[in-house]
Amino acid sequence: MQQHVPVPTAESSVLPAPAPATGPGAPTSGGDRRARWIPRRPPDAGLLTLLLAAALWGYALPRIGFRHMGDYGLLDRLPPAYYLSLLVLTAGFVLSLRRAGTAPWWPAAHCAALLCALKAPPAVLYDAVRYPWSSKHDAVVNTLLRNGELRPHAALSGNMSAYDQWPGFFTLNAGLVRAFGVQSAAVYANWAPIVLGLLTIPVLVLIYRTFCQDWRLVWTAVWIFQLANWVGQDYFAPQGLAYLLHLSVIAVVLRHFVRPGSAGRLRDRTFLDPAAAPVPPPTGNRQRAVSVLILAPLIAAVNATHQLTPVMLCICLLALNLTRRYRNLGLLAVAALLMLTWDLTMGRPLFVETLSTLKESIGELTQNSRAGYAGQLTGPGPELAGTANVLMVLAVAALAGAAVVLRRRLTRSALPLLLVSAAPVPLFAVNDYGGEMLFRVYLFGMPGAAFFAAAALVPALEGTHRSRAKARWRRASAFVLPAVLLALLAGFLPSYYGKEKMYYTPPEETALVTRALDDAPDGSLILATSGSFPQALHRYDRLEHWFFAEQELPENERMLKDPARYLADGIPPGTRAYVLLTRTQDVYTAGEGLLPAGGFATLRAKLSRSPLFRTVERHPYGVVLEYRPAVRGTTTR
Repeated sequence: MQQHVPVPTAESSVLPAPAPATGPGAPTSGGDRRARWIPRRPPDAGLLTLLLAAALWGYALPRIGFRHMGDYGLLDRLPPAYYLSLLVLTAGFVLSLRRAGTAPWWPAAHCAALLCALKAPPAVLYDAVRYPWSSKHDAVVNTLLRNGELRPHAALSGNMSAYDQWPGFFTLNAGLVRAFGVQSAAVYANWAPIVLGLLTIPVLVLIYRTFCQDWRLVWTAVWIFQLANWVGQDYFAPQGLAYLLHLSVIAVVLRHFVRPGSAGRLRDRTFLDPAAAPVPPPTGNRQRAVSVLILAPLIAAVNATHQLTPVMLCICLLALNLTRRYRNLGLLAVAALLMLTWDLTMGRPLFVETLSTLKESIGELTQNSRAGYAGQLTGPGPELAGTANVLMVLAVAALAGAAVVLRRRLTRSALPLLLVSAAPVPLFAVNDYGGEMLFRVYLFGMPGAAFFAAAALVPALEGTHRSRAKARWRRASAFVLPAVLLALLAGFLPSYYGKEKMYYTPPEETALVTRALDDAPDGSLILATSGSFPQALHRYDRLEHWFFAEQELPENERMLKDPARYLADGIPPGTRAYVLLTRTQDVYTAGEGLLPAGGFATLRAKLSRSPLFRTVERHPYGVVLEYRPAVRGTTTR
């Protein structure tokens, strides 16, 4: 029998230390220590790059001029050391992939470091909640803590009824506020992208390892997922938590709901792509039934947290039923039953309202795929961000499409992941979801898109399928992979930070709005151009709201001709009304194209001069006006 001799690898090639010498000439314990010195292995490149990137990032952090952002948001306020830290981190990640099979913790550490490097600056620096509209989520938590209950069937203005009908996220954070002993959830709200991102990484790894055994491809997919996640749905909001729960359900289904006898040739190593993993072991009817019972509370939590995510989950489970491997009608029935039960009880008001609007939205592909309310991005920063958004989507889609075509064996084994990622696309034909359907479909398609994009960049290891073309691609990938990762990084930064001037609000503006809303009597009507300003929905359960510029631009141009009369005509008789015009509204309405150039300044000037409105407080960051009904015979100009 031929004896097998293991071939030294990169990890085992270090020579072992020689045995201690014995005999008359051997050095004693007190002899020359240099005689027994053994060369140590140099520090790992992964550790060095992590330390260098951390040092550069830490040096750059206090030098980020976030208080004085210009037209390009945070992009031209980030010092060179910050950009250099991202370059070092990318280089370290690419180097760590060489040992990903034997030391996967190094690419894992780089992925976690990338998440923090990209999204932690606002959490560390900002003295206000990032994204002004996220303050409404803090308002729901405060209302729950103050009243001890929510009112799912109450008609609340400002589109706030939905939050009382899906209270899971807010109930959780009310408990966290009590447990942490903090004043409100605003204290930790900016850390949501970091916490949710770190929790998402192991779930993604679990999903990717179901279809791939090449650690290089798995971690590259996680890296691309983070660069592609510029859409900003991981902030302090129900969507971020529901998305994590959704991915967790999908991960369990992909690994533990395989039907017996459904693998076929997908268990044959010679048939699979060298990077592909065999199909997970099958489970019997009893095991799947138990798994359904275990998943039911998780699916119920998704339904209690967010109104759209259960629809996405059911669509993804339906797509999996199109494959023989994951044809489990019982789980789909349970998920659909839980969704309908919630929609017809707690969420009934919004559910019925949505059904009534479907006749107008079904089939309107152009309208349903629009981004935002009705405006067009204006200004250097928003325009650059919009262009980068489109290019990022096209780049990831092109890479994923290339892998689907060129790596057909991997595509066949990972077909369930492809179906899950493509399943939400038909929702464009159903509803626009308040101008956010485009972002939500992209969000739910990202896991699969990132996986196949990575498959296009990471060549297969040497296996049973060899060709000269593949050998050349393996050599070229050493340059293509880092180049594409840097290009995606260059696209992420303007996509995520190009409109940052809209997202940071000085504390002085927050204090101004809070004072105005605290002083307004219960039942008062609060008017503003949009709801995208800090504390816009403070005391939302006691005040009414009208965001009068959230409409088509032509209508707003007509409104600007005589804004005082326009607003007066929309205020119900006998109602106490206040107009809040703040700096953040100015930036938002201009950047999103809701008002023409100079429109906000015109609006503020005309309302301040009108006898229909009295100035309550004037501040560098805004003005508060009180509505004074016109006396008979009074006219406005």
